[in-house]
Amino acid sequence: MSPLDWLLFIPAVSGAVLLGVTSASLAAWLNLAASAGTLWAAVALARQVLAQGAWYSAGGWFYLDAFSVFLVALTALVAFTTSAFSRPYLLNEVAKGRITAGRLRLYHGVYQWFVLGMLVALTSDNLGLLWIALEAATLATVLLVSLYRTPDAILAAWRYLILCGVGIALALFGTILLFAAGSEVLGHGDEALRWSQLHLQAEALAPGLMLTAFVFFLVGYGTKVGLVPLHRWLPDAHAEGPTPISAVLSGLLLNVALYALVRCKSLVDASAPAGTTGSLMAAFAILTVSVAAVALHRQRDVKRFFSYSSIEHMGLMTLAFAIGTPLALFAGLLHMTVHALVKSGIFFAVGHASQAMGGQQIHRIRGLVHHHPALGWGLVVATLAIAGFPPFGLFTSEFLLFTAAVDTRPVLAAWLLLVLGVAFAGLLRQVQPMAYGAPPADARPVTVSLWPLYLHLAVALWLGLSIPDFLADWYRQAAHLLGGAA
Repeated sequence: MSPLDWLLFIPAVSGAVLLGVTSASLAAWLNLAASAGTLWAAVALARQVLAQGAWYSAGGWFYLDAFSVFLVALTALVAFTTSAFSRPYLLNEVAKGRITAGRLRLYHGVYQWFVLGMLVALTSDNLGLLWIALEAATLATVLLVSLYRTPDAILAAWRYLILCGVGIALALFGTILLFAAGSEVLGHGDEALRWSQLHLQAEALAPGLMLTAFVFFLVGYGTKVGLVPLHRWLPDAHAEGPTPISAVLSGLLLNVALYALVRCKSLVDASAPAGTTGSLMAAFAILTVSVAAVALHRQRDVKRFFSYSSIEHMGLMTLAFAIGTPLALFAGLLHMTVHALVKSGIFFAVGHASQAMGGQQIHRIRGLVHHHPALGWGLVVATLAIAGFPPFGLFTSEFLLFTAAVDTRPVLAAWLLLVLGVAFAGLLRQVQPMAYGAPPADARPVTVSLWPLYLHLAVALWLGLSIPDFLADWYRQAAHLLGGAA
């Protein structure tokens, strides 16, 4: 079997197996082992693609290049560390009676299928299959968000299903329009939906039809990305679902949805008038970052608070891809990487903090540095990292994005400085009392797993100090594929 076969086989089979494992401890270890196997396959696949170049598989249904396999490796890494975090976290939840044995089996099985959906979306050459995989990941997430079965959790899951269902339906209509444009050039077979074939013939596609399709893609996949005003499902899903799902939602699923949107943008750019798609994306990005930066000051739930930070950063990534210069694309890819690591690490920290303090309301979380120093300082450092504080990688990516904005749209660069300052103030204003002060009287010790948090922070620091040559070349290859290099 090839690395791609193992990449998809392991989560598909392990998900079915985990649904039948009754031992909570054994299921947690098996989930971790399956995620480790998926990570091994992703690394092997990345090495193969980087050494041999883009290649096809399975009769043309799958296609891998530097852009897709970069996200495959990142997805597998964060899925693995999240499974390590979820083991003690969920055992604590079982001990408190918040999750039954049956729901724990459901969690582990559906978690693997959720990862499978994202991996299929990232490796698919067929844009129809990509849509199906994202829809499957959405349905899996609905089950995971509603895991606690409280009225608020069920309401959040329904809202997530309805809003993202509408969004994904609009993306389906965009896919149909894209097929109509492609079939005029490539015929009515599968080739009219294959990214690799459409990319070769992009200049011959009908510009009006392609631009109309992109509008539906922007609204449809933009809903999954969390772009304002299509974002309302995201804070609810984070606040009411289990914390490991918040980590993979912010760290992974939003990236996959943005990947789908950027893939479609690169096709439309080759046929539509220059700058049209970038202007549309930039408008959504500006609104998204502005609203999220202000909303950070108004939150009272810690997971809802950091969900708005995710919305802000998805807006920044969208802006980078909207600008579309080589420097901006490099910044967007770096931001994708570091945000996925740091934001998932933040949810690792706040998940354990909420268990220790007996709730996830911000006013209940106090004195973490005194109550649990390793956890408290981890949250402080992760917050500085997500705020773009040097020398972490997000400072580098935001500086590169600012530089790209100065080169292309100076007014946009000035706005970027202002809104990042507002967001920075909101983050520090809310997190400072959580870290310091006196912990509540009913605070209790909990079993924690902090190595995933510190591993993510170490990589984020490394990428801020010195981006390895192989990773920089990886980003440049991906930027070239997206039309950002000569």
